[in-house]
Amino acid sequence: MTATATEPAAALLRAYVDACNDVSRSVWGTDDYRREPAEMLEAMREKPYETFVRLVALDDEHADVPDDEIPLEAVLGTGVVVLPQQDNLTWAYVGATVRPAHRGRGVGSTILDACLALARENGRTTLMAETDHRAEPPEGPESLTAPTGSGRVPLDEAGVRFLTQRGWDLEQVARRSVLPLPLDPAVVEEQRARAALAAGDDYRTVSWDGPVPDEWVEAMAALYTEMSDAPPMGGLEYEQDQWDAARVRHHDDEHVKRGIQSWTTVAQHVPSGALVGYTTLMEVPPVRDLVHQEDTLVAAAHRGHRLGMLLKATNLQRLAAARPDARRIDTWNAEENGHMLAINVDLGFRPAGCSGEWQLKLGTAHGQTTP
Repeated sequence: MTATATEPAAALLRAYVDACNDVSRSVWGTDDYRREPAEMLEAMREKPYETFVRLVALDDEHADVPDDEIPLEAVLGTGVVVLPQQDNLTWAYVGATVRPAHRGRGVGSTILDACLALARENGRTTLMAETDHRAEPPEGPESLTAPTGSGRVPLDEAGVRFLTQRGWDLEQVARRSVLPLPLDPAVVEEQRARAALAAGDDYRTVSWDGPVPDEWVEAMAALYTEMSDAPPMGGLEYEQDQWDAARVRHHDDEHVKRGIQSWTTVAQHVPSGALVGYTTLMEVPPVRDLVHQEDTLVAAAHRGHRLGMLLKATNLQRLAAARPDARRIDTWNAEENGHMLAINVDLGFRPAGCSGEWQLKLGTAHGQTTP
């Protein structure tokens, strides 16, 4: 068995995507997070702001087979290392997943070893990883509670055991919530109208589909910068990302190439003309019946006016008109982010799983030990 960094040869790419889909299906019991090779290929393109290194673990039989001849079943597991290139230069995200049929054979350890080696080679000392769980367990001896005091992960699941045995620390738990569609239009309008009344005449909403209009690029760069470290982070050590117009345009261009459709609504402070909040819904091909609720931000100086609800309800109305065939929306929030969770609950979102957010500091006693 070998862990090898991937180049996007057609057969190897298909096998990589098939393994990712196999793992996702085993976690969630659905194909909601299914990927396709064409979309994945665009996601793998070289980026100026962060480098993605993707790895595969191959069975011994196919270790020396050319990449363009790799069969689907040859990939036992996958890995990814994300290396920021502008900010957070000592930080990396690492992921290691194994097909259900091949767990318990050391595949995950082989992949994680390779990921940690890449992180070290690139001078990264703070690593983050995630574990996904179909349900958040109740409080008790079979669960591990985040240091924030909010959210738990199941101690008996393989990913949790795998990371705890290797010295990783659980720093935060994020709740996955799902909103069934279609919604009652009257209910959404009631929420929007109440929020608009609370916001008053000093605020208005502006909406668009897809890339940011030219007139708002600089303003959105400032909001994206604030969003990068605005949500609760628990004990995760992550610094603010700096965005400018060029980075916004690169982000939008990548989404267009990947076939991603998005709907954005922003809040404008009328007296100053400044954009002070935004929310985005996103559809990733090939899955069309699931839409992702992505970032929602209200700038710190403008909170307390129900702008979060105004933004989300307005965008939900736009989605209903644009995608009447969508059947659910998912979103993720830190369990300690009570304000945003309350907005989601008021809109009809319900808990549907969680993720553990883990951290490892290389150079510590644990981090110096090869997993």
